[in-house]
Amino acid sequence: MSADSRLNVTINDVAAAAGVSRATATRALKGEGRIAEQTRQRILEAAERLGYVPNTIAAELAAGRTGTVGLMLRDASNPAYGRLFARLQDEAHRRGLDLVTVTVGIGADRQGAKQVDALHRLLGMRVAGLIVATGGVSTAQLEPFADQVPILRAGRMEAEGRIHAVYYDESAHGRMLAAHVLGLGHRRVAVLAGGPDVSFTEQLRASAMRDALTDAGAEVTMIAAGALPEDNVADALEAVRAGATAVMCASDARQLAVLRAARDAGIAVPGALSVTGCDGLLPGGDLLGLTTVRIPVEQVAAAAVEAMQRLLAGEAGAEPMRQGFAGELVNGSTAGPPGR
Repeated sequence: MSADSRLNVTINDVAAAAGVSRATATRALKGEGRIAEQTRQRILEAAERLGYVPNTIAAELAAGRTGTVGLMLRDASNPAYGRLFARLQDEAHRRGLDLVTVTVGIGADRQGAKQVDALHRLLGMRVAGLIVATGGVSTAQLEPFADQVPILRAGRMEAEGRIHAVYYDESAHGRMLAAHVLGLGHRRVAVLAGGPDVSFTEQLRASAMRDALTDAGAEVTMIAAGALPEDNVADALEAVRAGATAVMCASDARQLAVLRAARDAGIAVPGALSVTGCDGLLPGGDLLGLTTVRIPVEQVAAAAVEAMQRLLAGEAGAEPMRQGFAGELVNGSTAGPPGR
């Protein structure tokens, strides 16, 4: 029997083949209730022969349970998203929730249209709630979904509206890195980050870096980069040639791009130039000695699943739940005092 044919087999078909009622067949397949062993075996054999595949989501809805949650993930190949995905899965399993996941790659997604379509697909699966782990969908785009199911953003802050959020405190990360660079003695700094149309997260980090640096009297050159890590790295090196002694990058991927460009240009790091990043999740980042902030993926994942469980149980208050977590500075070897 083909896979498509098996999907069309219903519990009614199994009950008819076994010569029992739908209720009896349902209890036997779930292992519930008191059923004669001979009858149970007959039902199981009929289900196997017909290739019956239970519709777990429909069963949960019919039973009034809410254990299946949709997860929208932007880019599982990105170490930050990939780690968050793995931890969300682990935490959901530990708490008895099932996650149905859809992803949208890093290609062009005009104004988040592909991601919104993916959310509609999840709703079409009749999920009981939505966890959105992407910064590529705006609050306005998420609001209509909140009329249908509880919705929570994992990783990105929500400042207003009805969307619940468990997020990385990116402003704290930006300030943390700026304080480190200032503490090393740098007073002329370039900040390289994707603009708001590229990455909301990078923009938050970069804005916090700029504000903390300028408040301390440092001279700051802001460089708006494109979506790719290597975009506008040349501009960052131009700022270095003009006198900047440090380049602060809003992601570790951009930090690596700057380090490569500096090597190719014969600029010593950290002797002639200090470079910092943010995320702290690149494989081998510790061996490379990256100076960065490690984002608190484990804390965000655990709190996000707990929050969703509360939402499904109707335990949340009238106000949106919002909880932020700050990571830790990784004092690597890519940043040091100027001119060291």
